[in-house]
Amino acid sequence: MEENQELQAVSMPRIGDPAPEFKAVTTQGEINFPSDYKGKWSILFSHPADFTPVCTSEFMTFAHMEKQFNEANCELIGLSIDGLYSHIAWLRTIKEKIEYKGMKDIEVTFPLIEDIKMDVAKKYGMIQPNEDSTKAVRAVFFVDPKGIIRAIIYYPLSLGRNFDELYRALIAMQAADEFGVATPADWRPGDDVIISPAGSCGTAKDRMEDSEIDCKDWFFCTKKLDKDEVLKKVLKK
Repeated sequence: MEENQELQAVSMPRIGDPAPEFKAVTTQGEINFPSDYKGKWSILFSHPADFTPVCTSEFMTFAHMEKQFNEANCELIGLSIDGLYSHIAWLRTIKEKIEYKGMKDIEVTFPLIEDIKMDVAKKYGMIQPNEDSTKAVRAVFFVDPKGIIRAIIYYPLSLGRNFDELYRALIAMQAADEFGVATPADWRPGDDVIISPAGSCGTAKDRMEDSEIDCKDWFFCTKKLDKDEVLKKVLKK
């Protein structure tokens, strides 16, 4: 029985899977995930506990960047294994008392899920028993407008997340979808993008001769993608 409970605690959906459905009470009312977010990207993320310093710094950063994520057609949803009133008190304390890296008077307006019974955390494998059996690790799930999980990033309890990277990953995945390309290491809008390897000798030869495509070899070809074009598509501006 104990082994089965542990397996349930660490089981998690995979990239390409439909996001597991759930209904939950949050600081912004009840939500049905992912159906309430159809047509939008969403980031579902967990944190270990309310009234903890690393989590506080993360929530302030996410709230500070919320408009930026929203402009990229992305909604934020937080979760911890705490009750609704604890969530409300913590978020009020953040707004009224906490200043961090020049951020103050920060109001968290995105939903924070109450998950006392760990139902959602277990569905998403946010409980890692060898890290902590009663706290969620810092999991991040990127879910696309069709409700499909597109990326997953996990951090241990002690490590605060890099929010520039979360935003970069979101924009890169959207750009890949919009333009049918891949993005290389450290890609940001305006950088060259990767063209998928050629599927035939003829295609490879044509690419090597295409002046708009820069091929280092038949399998490594890049092309320019204008920054403004990317942002216009992704940010709908």
